[in-house]
Amino acid sequence: MLSCKKIESLIGPLFILCREESLISIEFSEEALFNKFNGQEIVFDTNHPTCLMVAQQLNEYFNGERFEFSIPITLAGTPFQVDVWNALMKIPYGSVKSYKDIAEEINRPLAVRAIGQANKRNSFPIIIPCHRVIGKNNALVGYAGDKIGMKEQLLKLEGAIY
Repeated sequence: MLSCKKIESLIGPLFILCREESLISIEFSEEALFNKFNGQEIVFDTNHPTCLMVAQQLNEYFNGERFEFSIPITLAGTPFQVDVWNALMKIPYGSVKSYKDIAEEINRPLAVRAIGQANKRNSFPIIIPCHRVIGKNNALVGYAGDKIGMKEQLLKLEGAIY
């Protein structure tokens, strides 16, 4: 069984999905939540301890009081995706890197487009800050499909210069 808590945020509703003591996913809509976890029992539980902890840390982030997260997550993906997500977690609050920068950091300099695909598969937006990855010439591209406005809001919140 999965526990879910919905919170309102600067970028709209967020659905926090947890199992036991681990964050499983953060989704931007109830539709996305049910599409991704189709067939699994989801209980909307506002008192689940892990969901409450994640909600608190996200609220602190949106209030400008938190710059790093301490949330238990399990990275489930290909070795390449995990390398990308680990590199993203090293981008400091308020900073940005290009897709090319990330590709070079993980020693895959030709994998620029694949970096974008790994970002798309990120189940922990904000926590794993794929919003801090920008295109060449400092262009805001690719955030949760068509949610570039969210990316821009998050970078403004952090005071990022790009």
